Order: sequence, then C-alpha cells, then structure tokens
Amino acid sequence: MREKNWIGTLALAHGFLAGAALGGEAAEPAPPRAADVREIKAYCLDFNWAATGRKRKPFAKPGTWAGADPAQHVAWYKAIGANVIQTFCVSNNGYAWYKNGFVPEQPGLKHDFLTEVVRRGHAEGMLVMGYFCVAANQKWGEDHPELSYGTPTTYHIPFTDAYLDYLSKSIEDAVRKTGIDGFMVDWLWMPNRNATGGKWLDCEKQLYAQLIGEPFPGEEALTPEQDLAYSRKAIDRCWKAIRKAAKTANPNCIIWLTSNDMMHPHVVNSDLYREADWLMNESGDLRRINAVRNMIGPQTRLITCLARWNNQDATQVVPEALAAGVGLYGFTAPRNNGGLVPLDAILSRAVAELKGDDRNIAALARAYHGVSLDAVWKDGRFQEPQP
Repeated sequence: MREKNWIGTLALAHGFLAGAALGGEAAEPAPPRAADVREIKAYCLDFNWAATGRKRKPFAKPGTWAGADPAQHVAWYKAIGANVIQTFCVSNNGYAWYKNGFVPEQPGLKHDFLTEVVRRGHAEGMLVMGYFCVAANQKWGEDHPELSYGTPTTYHIPFTDAYLDYLSKSIEDAVRKTGIDGFMVDWLWMPNRNATGGKWLDCEKQLYAQLIGEPFPGEEALTPEQDLAYSRKAIDRCWKAIRKAAKTANPNCIIWLTSNDMMHPHVVNSDLYREADWLMNESGDLRRINAVRNMIGPQTRLITCLARWNNQDATQVVPEALAAGVGLYGFTAPRNNGGLVPLDAILSRAVAELKGDDRNIAALARAYHGVSLDAVWKDGRFQEPQP
C-alpha cells in the first residue's frame, strides 16, 4: 500500500528504525522532560472528525480510526520534525484510545494505541500529549440524556457534580495508565442550549443554585451579569477538578488549555490562564496571544495554532511565532484508513504551491526541521535552495 511505502521511506531517511547498537543491545533512552523542550513543535492527526472540510462534520463514529498503527503514527510525527505528539485519551465520540481503562475503548481498537504511542514517542525523544474535550462527549450525552443538551457536534454538557466526577476519573485513569506527559483541554465552555430552545435543563438550574447560592431566576429573568457570574464559577470549578485529577495522578502532568476565543468574558483574567502549563490560541494570531500575556502564570507557555478553520497565513504566523518565542501547533483530520495523512505530495512541494492544511503542514515541517520556508525536500530531507 502507498502509505506503507512512504512511511518506510521517511523512516529510513530520518533514522527512525530501531536496530541493535554496536557492541550490544541499546539501552532504553530516558523519557524526555517538558523542561528540556525549548521550542514546542506540536501536531495532531485529529481523530475527532470523520472527514476534512470547512463545514462541521459529525463526530467520527466510534471505531472509525480503530486500526491506527502506533509505529506508523510516531514515524509520521517524527518525519515532520515534531517534538510533541498530540493524540487522544478520549475523543469527542466518548470512547478511549487505550485499553482496559475507566472509559470504554474505541470499538475494534487494534492496538493499545495511546500507551504504545507514549512508549515509542518517548524512545524518539518526543513528548506525548493526550486530549479531553470537556463540553462534548457523545457517549456521555447518550448515556445521560437528563444531564446533556442532546449530542450535537458542539458544547452540550453542563458541568454537574456527576459529570465532573466522570471527567476526573477519566483524566486520572488515563494519566496513570498510559504514561502521557500531559493532555490538551478543549472546549472548556458553557453548553449550547439550542436543542432546548434556550431552556435550561433541571440539572443545570440546580447547578446554578449550588454555585450562586440562590434559586435559578428563570430564563427570561436571568440578567447578563448573573449569567456571567454563574458561567465563570462553573468553568472555574470544572478547571479545578481537571487540574486536581491531573496533578494527583502525576504532579508533573502538563495541562494544555486551548481556546478558540481567548478574550471571552467567561475566561479572561481567570485561574485557567494563571494555572495552565501551556495555553494556546486556537485562532492562531499573535495579537490575541499578546493580549493575554499579563494574565498568565510564570510557568505558562504560549502556543499558536495553524489549522484550516482559522485561515491564518502560515508564511506569516510561523516566523512571527518563532521570533516571539511562541510554540507552534497544527492539526488536521486523517485521510486514509490508518488515520494518517500521506506526506510525499506535501513535503516535496513548495509551500506556495499548497493550500489549507497541506500548506500548514509544509510550513510547520520546515520550521520543525530548522530550515527556511524556501527549503526543498530532496533525497529524504529538507535542503536550502542553492544561490
């Protein structure tokens, strides 16, 4: 198959294939440390979605990418020069990417995927990060209809005691069992109530009373000030549950918060920004990153994102981020049954010839390998053009 050929070629080109060391068996390398990662060079083959495209697709059906091969995936990330793999603990469909855990695994999961990616990624000197989508979990919504605003492909879960208990146990289990270095926290937002015509679920009315200390006043009587106070308290409580679960399982666990709206009133000047280990602007521009610099903690590292949805120009964002000491990240949906994106036609072409996520991958790969955007792919490596 074509994907096996290009993986093999890239693996050989970069020396990824393991072999016996001269004079005896090679010692197992020590896992990388986050503190040693001077520049964050991250990427994600995004198992959340079934297909690429600008229009929001349904979440990938459980088991869609269940045959993904950990060795091929680690080789893919190594090929583009990433030092941080972002993959999945639990994806938006509500099933896990490792075996024998608190959350049921993806139906038909062929490999103990996340655990094996951690082992192989660490052997290659890469950090491996998982992922939890906080406000969306299709399985949770289906299993607990009274605690969810249906299961649309948007935020649908209020942060009730029952849900935070489930989320905390999911996080602690994944961190302990798989050896991940940390995980991305996505969609830490209040639920979208369109499915009920704006009406609140009884469980969320109870949560309002629990957090605010007075009965829910009703949808029509609720003031913007009351809604803001409640929303900030609910998000903050959820964040603290996430942080407690992660740091209990591993005090060094990296919590990577991503936001597609950095200046939203629910999160600005919050403990989320002050306590996050990594904080990412998913919208991708440096302007919003600079706007929150005075809101973050001394440990917080900032990251920007390249993805087709945010329409950022990779040739502008990449050099600006590198100059500002801001980490880089990108993501795209898989394009074949192995959950991969074939690289030959991307790396071999000039950045200017490509569009969308292919253009982003091409630009990031050059930055991750430490070459210019004009570098060309030849004989299995990037080379600077001759004058």
